[in-house]
Amino acid sequence: ALPGHLLRGLLPLLTVFRLERAEGAARRAGLSTQPIWRKLWDDVMKTRPPNSENITCWRKKFLETFFSNVLHGVLDVSSDWRLNDHHFSPLLHSSPHVSQLTLCNMLQGAVELTAEHNQKVLENLAGSLRILKFQHLLSSDQSIRHSLVLLLHRLIHHGSVSQVSMYSWPVPDTVLLVLILSMSAGFWRSGNALVYHSSPCGLCREEDKAQGQESAQERAERGCSDEGEWSNGENQKRSPRALEEANAEENGCGADNHLNSVLSGLRSPPLRNQSCSEASSKVHCDHTDIQGGSSRCISDQLSRHPVLRKTRRRLKSAVGKKRRCLRRSRGPYADPEDLYDFVFTVAREHNSGLLDKNSAIEGENAENWASFSPGSPCTGRAGCKKRGGSAGIFPLKAAHRFRSVSTLELFSIPLTGETCRTLSNLLSSWVSLENLVLSYNGLGANIFCILSGLRALARHSDCHLRVVRVSDVFSHMPCMELVRCILGAFPQLHTLSVSFDLKNQLEGNRPEGNPSCSEAEIPESCLEQLEIRFPREPLHTAFLLPVLKASKSLQQLSLDSVTLPCSQELGLLLEALRECNPNLRKLSFHDVNLAEHQKEVLLLLQDPILQEITFSFCRLFESSTTAFLSEIINTMKRNSSLKSLKLPGNRLGNHRLVALADIFSEDSCSCLCQLDVSSNCIKPDGLLEFTKKLEGHIQQRGGQTQFTHLRLFQNWLDQDAETAQEALRRLKAVCSVVNDSWDSSQAFADYISVM
Repeated sequence: ALPGHLLRGLLPLLTVFRLERAEGAARRAGLSTQPIWRKLWDDVMKTRPPNSENITCWRKKFLETFFSNVLHGVLDVSSDWRLNDHHFSPLLHSSPHVSQLTLCNMLQGAVELTAEHNQKVLENLAGSLRILKFQHLLSSDQSIRHSLVLLLHRLIHHGSVSQVSMYSWPVPDTVLLVLILSMSAGFWRSGNALVYHSSPCGLCREEDKAQGQESAQERAERGCSDEGEWSNGENQKRSPRALEEANAEENGCGADNHLNSVLSGLRSPPLRNQSCSEASSKVHCDHTDIQGGSSRCISDQLSRHPVLRKTRRRLKSAVGKKRRCLRRSRGPYADPEDLYDFVFTVAREHNSGLLDKNSAIEGENAENWASFSPGSPCTGRAGCKKRGGSAGIFPLKAAHRFRSVSTLELFSIPLTGETCRTLSNLLSSWVSLENLVLSYNGLGANIFCILSGLRALARHSDCHLRVVRVSDVFSHMPCMELVRCILGAFPQLHTLSVSFDLKNQLEGNRPEGNPSCSEAEIPESCLEQLEIRFPREPLHTAFLLPVLKASKSLQQLSLDSVTLPCSQELGLLLEALRECNPNLRKLSFHDVNLAEHQKEVLLLLQDPILQEITFSFCRLFESSTTAFLSEIINTMKRNSSLKSLKLPGNRLGNHRLVALADIFSEDSCSCLCQLDVSSNCIKPDGLLEFTKKLEGHIQQRGGQTQFTHLRLFQNWLDQDAETAQEALRRLKAVCSVVNDSWDSSQAFADYISVM
C-alpha cells in the first residue's frame, strides 16, 4: 500500500493492465482515475465520443470501446506502450466492462467470440452484456450463421442481454434476419441438440439434469402407486432429447431433419432465470380460415424447402393427430434455415387439437378481415392476407421457451410481407417484450399484420409491453387512427410514438362496411408520453380528444409537422389539455407554423403546470412585433413553474437573444434552468452582448441564479472566432454551455443548393 501522494504520481505511468488492478487501491486512497482514463481515450481513440458531457465513467467507456475496436481489428495494441503488456489479454480483461456490443458486416466478431480460445471471454460477456446491436450486416454462409447461433444462445438464452437492435440493412438476408428475431424471442431451432465446441450446450445439460432430479423428487414425495399415471408424468418431466427419442422409438417412423430440429426447439426447457414465464393461453388465427388458408400456408412453405417436400403429404394427412412420427436427425445440428419454417409449421404440429376447437372462431375472424380495432380481430387489407393467408398467427403453445429479450429495435431494415408475418407470429406470444421500436421498415399495408401480432400479445395477462415506437416514410393509415388502434389494445402502455414523413395516396381506401379504429372507444390508459409526427395532416382536436380523455396520466405530449386548419384549433387543443391532462409537464411543437398564434403561445408560457415547453422551428418571430417579444419576456418573468424553454430554429437573431436575458433580471420570479437557442442565426457579437447582460442581472441578484444550461448548436459563431471564444469563456463561468464547431458558410451553401 503506497501513500496517497506517491500513488497519485504513479498512476499515470501504469499500463492499462496495471491501472485496472490499481483501481481499488486508488479508490481507498480517495484518488480518482477518471482523468487518466480520459487522457487514455484522447491518446488512443483520438475521437470525441458522442454525448461526452454525459459520460460518468471514463474507465468503462474506454474499456468497452477498446474491446469493440480490438474485436473488429481496428485497433493495434502495439500502437501505445500502455496497451502493450504481456500480462494483458485485450479481450479477456476488458470484457467484464462491456455492457453493449455492436456486430457488423460479415459477423466476424461472432466467429471470433465463439472460438474455443475465447470461451472465457464469452462467459464474461454473458454476465456483463445488456445491449447487442447489429449494423450493416451482409449475407453469411452456414458456418457463420452457426457461430451466430452459438453466440445468441449463450448471450440471450443463458446470458443477460435484454436488448437487441438492428440498424441499416438495406437488403436483409431473410434467413439471418429470422434467425436473430426468433432467438431474440426465446425460440431456438434445435433445443438441447445445440453443439457447443463439439458437445451439447453444458448449461442446457445442467438444466435437464436439474429438471430430472426435481421430477424424481416430486414423484418420490407424491408416492403415486398408479404405474400408468407415473409413466405419463415421467414423459412430461423428461428432457426434450429423451422425450424425442422415446417418441421416435414408439412411433417407428420419422420426419425430415429440418422439421425434427424445429419441433425439438419448441420442446426445449425453460430457463430458471427467465423473467417472464410463457403463457399457455390459446392465441387463435386472426388472418385465415383453418381449412383453406393455413393449409396453403404450409404447402407454400414446404415447396420452398426441398428437404421438407418429402414430408408434405404426411403433414397434410396428419393434421389433427396428437403425435407426430419423428425420425432421428442425421446430424448433431440442423440448417439454420429451419427457423424460417418455425412460425408456419410448429404451431400446427403442436396445436392440431386446438385448431379444430377454434376453427369456428378463426373462420369468423377471416370473414371480418378488413379493419383492426381494439377488442376485435385484426383484419387488415393486404398486409396479412397475401399469398393465400400463409402467415396467420397460429396458436404458439410453446410451453417451454428460453429466455427472451425485453427490447427489440429495428432501424432502416425493409420488412417484406413474409418477414412481417414472421415477426407478427413471434410478437403474438412475446410476453417479456417491454419496448418495441420499428423505424423506417417500409411496412406499408403490412402494418396491419404487425398490429395483429400486437393484438394477440395483448390477450396475454402477463404481457409486459410498455413502449411502442413506429416510424416510417409513408403512412398507410391516418396517424390518429393508428394511435387509437395501439392504445385501445394496450391501455397499459407508458410511451407511444407514431411518426410518418409522407401520406400514402391510397390511405383513404378502406374496405366498405367495416368499423374504423377512430370509432372505437378507448379504455382508460396508463399513457405518460405521447409523440405524434403527422405527415402534414391537419390537426383535428376532435380526433385527439378521446385519446387525451383516456390518458389522465399523460405527462409529455409532442406534436410534429401538423398543420392547423383554422385559427381556433390550437385554442381548442389547449383547452382540452387543461381539462383532461392535469399532470402534463412537457409540451412540444416541432415544425408547426405558430406565426399567427401569438395569443395561444402566451397562454402556454403562463401555464402554471407545464415545466418544459418546446417551440422548435415554429416560425414564432416570422411576422412578430417588438411588443410580442416583450410580452413573452414579461410572461416568463411571472412564471415560476417553467424550468426549460427550447426555441431552436425560430429566427431569434442577435437583438432578440439579448432581450431574452431580461428573463433573469432582479425583479423576475422565473426559475428557468435551461434555454435552447440553437439554429437561430446568432452571431458572436450578439452572444457576447447577451453574456454581459446576463452577468449584470446575476450580479444584481447577489450572484444567485438557477440558470444552468444553454444550448447553442448551429449558430453563426464561426464568423468571429475570437469574440465567440470570449463569450463562451464568460458564459461557462455562469452555466453549462453546449455548442458545436458548425460551418455556417457551408450550411448556407447547402441551403441555397436545394432551394
